[in-house]
Amino acid sequence: MQSDVYLFGMVLASTSFLLKGGFLKPDEYSEIKEKYRLPGGETGTCATVLASLGVNVRVDGNHIGYEIEPLLREFYKDKSVQLDSMYFDKNYKGLEDYIIVADDVRSPFGTFQEFYSSGRKQWNMPKEEDIAGCKAAAIDPYFEEASETAARYCVKHNKPYVTIDCRYDSYIHRNAAVSVISGEGIQTHYPGMTREELMPLFLENGNGLTIITHGGKRFYYGRKGQEVKSFEPFKVKVVSTLGAGDTFKAGCAYGLLKG
Repeated sequence: MQSDVYLFGMVLASTSFLLKGGFLKPDEYSEIKEKYRLPGGETGTCATVLASLGVNVRVDGNHIGYEIEPLLREFYKDKSVQLDSMYFDKNYKGLEDYIIVADDVRSPFGTFQEFYSSGRKQWNMPKEEDIAGCKAAAIDPYFEEASETAARYCVKHNKPYVTIDCRYDSYIHRNAAVSVISGEGIQTHYPGMTREELMPLFLENGNGLTIITHGGKRFYYGRKGQEVKSFEPFKVKVVSTLGAGDTFKAGCAYGLLKG
């Protein structure tokens, strides 16, 4: 069960459409410039990025349906991503999302509200031996007690972990080596509050590094009892911001792995 990095979270299929001539308009035709169907989700994208850096990754999280399994197995067959901890359900289609990308905007759509509101918990409980056998981890907070259990196993076995978009009073944030909060996370948990208002609350309730991002703009970072600092992101030519946060998480996990 050995791995460099253990990931617990969402893995699915993502079909993205890059449009020509601007974003969709009602009752108007749009031309597709490029189309891709690839592994997605916060954890799926993170796994792909880490594997590209030569990291041995073990993935666990939501149940994988029969329409998604062939894509994952084919894509990862020659990559350092271990899928054997995941549950493949032959009676379940699986999760897939779709993303329209044009200019500097994107719009994802899927069935995530139904996934969480159905009452069916279609995700695994983390396996303690998987976490005991890793060097670092990344945990998404979206699977309720399963996500917190993964964090507790990390604490028990002294494994540093990254997390994203947690509440500042959560166990997962409090014990994370790195806790990243995006603008989307702020809108979800604390609508109407600013980054400046929230940063002290996250710092006071966290034992590791807290980072509050702001897209391509200056972001804040700091630790409890220390001065809050900021950093201007490097400028790059962006085709789409799709997967940007997942890639940032992968970078944090890679940093933990390399010390």
